[in-house]
Amino acid sequence: MFRAVLASVFLALPVAALAQQAARPAASAPAAVEHPRVVMHTTQGDFTLELFPEKAPKSVANFLQYVRDGFYDGTVFHRVVDGYMVQGGLYSRDLTQRRTRAAIPSEADNGLSNLRGTVAVARGTDANSGTSQFFVNLVDNRRLDYVSNQSGMTWGFAVFGKVVAGMDTIDKIAKLPTRPQGPFVGDVPNPLVIIDSASVVGEDKPAPAGAATAGPPAKAAPATATPAKAPEPKKGEKKPTATSSKPA
Repeated sequence: MFRAVLASVFLALPVAALAQQAARPAASAPAAVEHPRVVMHTTQGDFTLELFPEKAPKSVANFLQYVRDGFYDGTVFHRVVDGYMVQGGLYSRDLTQRRTRAAIPSEADNGLSNLRGTVAVARGTDANSGTSQFFVNLVDNRRLDYVSNQSGMTWGFAVFGKVVAGMDTIDKIAKLPTRPQGPFVGDVPNPLVIIDSASVVGEDKPAPAGAATAGPPAKAAPATATPAKAPEPKKGEKKPTATSSKPA
């Protein structure tokens, strides 16, 4: 009789344990990282970028600060290479540089690839020299991805977002004729493509604080300088043109 009672107690234990587990609140799933979006209004149309703070937190925070400061308003896309990329974010419409904040560390090793429609930090030969400039990939430019930290050439370029609306605007910009202008020996779109305004979706844009917001413009770089930029096509590789190649 005692054995039968003891056996029934042991059999009841798993049932009780299951009941306790069922009574416990289910563990909440980790909150999804919010992807901020930025809309840019240009003289060739609008486009919207979705940013990836979980992959490139420093790059995204840096870009958003420039947007919120109104830095990009009135800047231009100064470099356009059809079949490759379009680049902007530093020069005013007179092609003089604006004063930027300090450079940020490269986040090119974040696992994101320079595929068509992605946006990446433009920089100089130093991997950690990116400031306000950015470029949008017109095709899959995997050769711009991170390989190693051995040199600026192998570091690649940090992707921090992608175009989610208005890629037709980017393609339209890519098809514009280009010419030498100001400090540049070529690739300046004609007519100039001006970013009229940039804002974070869902945020009220602060009232303009005057020209002092972005700081006084720095001297234009000499024609031989190569400030923060995406790399040229590989040596021996034919430079893409509007007639020789098309975005993938």
